[in-house]
Amino acid sequence: MSGPAQSPIPGRLGSLDAYRGFVMFLMMAEVLHTCRVSAALPQSSFWKFLCHNQSHAEWVGCSLHDLIQPSFSFLVGVALPFSLASRAARGQSRSRMTWHALWRALVLTLLGVFLRSVGEPQTRWTFEDTLSQIGMGYFFLFLLGGRPAREQWAAVAVILAGYGAAFALYPAPGAGFDYDRVGVPPAWREQHLLTGFAAHWNKNSNLAWAFDTWWLNLFPRAKPFAYNEGGYTTLAFIPTLGTMILGLIAGGVLRSERAPWAKVKWLAAAGVICLALGGLMGWTGLCPVVKRVWTPSWGLFSAGWCFLLMAGFYSVMDVLGRRAWAFPWTVIGMNSIAAYCMSGLIEGFVRETLRVHLGRRFFRLFGAPYEPLFHGAAALLVLWLLLFWMYRRKLFLRI
Repeated sequence: MSGPAQSPIPGRLGSLDAYRGFVMFLMMAEVLHTCRVSAALPQSSFWKFLCHNQSHAEWVGCSLHDLIQPSFSFLVGVALPFSLASRAARGQSRSRMTWHALWRALVLTLLGVFLRSVGEPQTRWTFEDTLSQIGMGYFFLFLLGGRPAREQWAAVAVILAGYGAAFALYPAPGAGFDYDRVGVPPAWREQHLLTGFAAHWNKNSNLAWAFDTWWLNLFPRAKPFAYNEGGYTTLAFIPTLGTMILGLIAGGVLRSERAPWAKVKWLAAAGVICLALGGLMGWTGLCPVVKRVWTPSWGLFSAGWCFLLMAGFYSVMDVLGRRAWAFPWTVIGMNSIAAYCMSGLIEGFVRETLRVHLGRRFFRLFGAPYEPLFHGAAALLVLWLLLFWMYRRKLFLRI
């Protein structure tokens, strides 16, 4: 069974830029520090809700913030069919596209390492950054870019099933496992440690953690690597590739000859099915929904939300033609790499500069509890204006 027929002339989807911009906005909006506002106003359920959705789940579960990385990864896949078609239309050879894919994979991987190393005394050789995770899987995604949809679906199944089986086959930590040694304190264990079969996916005691205690110690570092404080791992790039391939499949549907509303229905149905499958795997105890090690259930559950969000953006912007409302996100989405780098490199400088020139009293205009919010909002506005300046002058950072 082959995939849907592809339209010969590639076009640009406004929804793709807007959805990507929305995701990057969520990442950049960390500067708003809603959890600090919530801590200053502990009785407010509104700020508690915002704090929850601007924080990552400690282990099992999902917040809005947890959907940033899967969305960014999914959208890399969605964009690939359009990119390949555009390059082919310009007469690029397959070999040239292959070398570009290799180059892009390397640059994304190392850019993630570079951004993680800012402010460190030496290069921080870890690969859990979103860009590094995408980079390590990108070339494999490219190789699947021109393959039939049935092969892409098969690749997703093999990746998720194989990754899950590998975790399940690796011995679960025994009763005497020293969790204190790997940065998992008793208070955390009381709330989040998994038992039974699910223990195969416990923090800093699983297959991917064991791999990193070997792999990351091959690189120069000030002291031997023992664990990642958040439980993130290098091998998560494998199921992240599964998410990217699901995006690739979605991109193929969006480029197909299907009627626009048929595309929306397909994306929505895929989203509901993935949500149900991922949630069911977690609910039955087969595999917990954990973003930090990207369990197979998380891969499906988060992809479900990505499909639904893509369906929403596409239906409103590209089917109904209502694009103006998303312009602020489009500005970010068309320069997502620049936005990512700005957030990691100059956000702190912008915040400090605003504090020096405007003073703390300026940001306390609505009361001390809201100072982090308004200070962050001012910095966010500056970053957006820089991106808008680049947008107006058609300055787009591409890799």
